[in-house]
Amino acid sequence: MTAVILLQAQGGGGGYMQLILLVGMILVFWLFMIRPQAKKAKQAKSFQENLQKGDKIVTIAGIHGRVNKLNEDGTIELETSPGSYMKIEKSAISLEMTANVNKPAATTPAK
Repeated sequence: MTAVILLQAQGGGGGYMQLILLVGMILVFWLFMIRPQAKKAKQAKSFQENLQKGDKIVTIAGIHGRVNKLNEDGTIELETSPGSYMKIEKSAISLEMTANVNKPAATTPAK
C-alpha cells in the first residue's frame, strides 16, 4: 500500500522505482515459491530413482508396502501384505510420508 502511494506521488520520474519494485516482486516470488518447489521435485525424483528391493514406502494414496520388484517401464511391484502384490508407478510414491515411516522411533529414557 505504501509503495503504491509513493509511486503515485513521484509523478513522471518514477519509472525506475516501478522497475525496481517489479523486479523485487519477481525475485520474492521466485525465492519463496518456485525455487522450493523445484528443490522438492528434484529430491522426490532422486528418491524414486534410488529405490531398491526391500525398501518400505508409502504411496500418495496412503498405501504402505515394501518394494518387491523394480520394473523397467517405470513401475514397481509393491508387496502390501505377505503374498499380496500391487503394480504402481514410481511417481506415486510420497517422499514425505515414506520419510516419516522410515524415521527411527524416538527412544524414551527408562524411569
